[in-house]
Amino acid sequence: MRTKLLILALCLFFVAGCGEKEELPETTFIESDWVPLFDGETLTGWTARGKATWEVRDGILTGIDGMGHLYTDLSASDLLIKGMFRVSEQGNSGLYFRANPPKDNPDGFPRGYEAQIDNHSDAHTGWLWKPGNPTCKASALVTSDNEWFSMQVKAEGDMIQIWVNDSLVTECQDSDYETGHFAIQAHNPGMIIEAKEIYYKELRKKEM
Repeated sequence: MRTKLLILALCLFFVAGCGEKEELPETTFIESDWVPLFDGETLTGWTARGKATWEVRDGILTGIDGMGHLYTDLSASDLLIKGMFRVSEQGNSGLYFRANPPKDNPDGFPRGYEAQIDNHSDAHTGWLWKPGNPTCKASALVTSDNEWFSMQVKAEGDMIQIWVNDSLVTECQDSDYETGHFAIQAHNPGMIIEAKEIYYKELRKKEM
């Protein structure tokens, strides 16, 4: 009798177990190591578009004199990028990501996202821009002309976050651009944009 009851209990256990739904593996983003984008000596790995002049001065990547963009040769989709930046009086610049040169005009404004660098416009440093349009507002202006500041951007799926001087100033969702290059902008004659210590991380999905 006990043997029959044990067999019956085991059958019920396995039937109940078979009826349970198997949980799907969770998907998360994992980070690679920080990878340098600028070697401090040359423009190796970068391609200039437009009229601006780009050069390395005393270990600092420098853009001067007119409209132009300096693109990295590599592309990324889900990413972290960080660097130190300094812009001159009345300077207008930006750190681009998921950006590509327009096919009909490679010297034109990139098609992608821009973390604004400009201490004088209403849509100031830290705002998220898309071509010609301020898209997401930065909570505060925390930078000044001719002073170094740090900027870090994280793009993970449609979530975009921008930190300036280690403060999260912008956070929004947008899915218009999925992949592209990094780039730095020089916007107007007479201005100077400087950058150094530029690194990125690739974020990639991993099934757990």
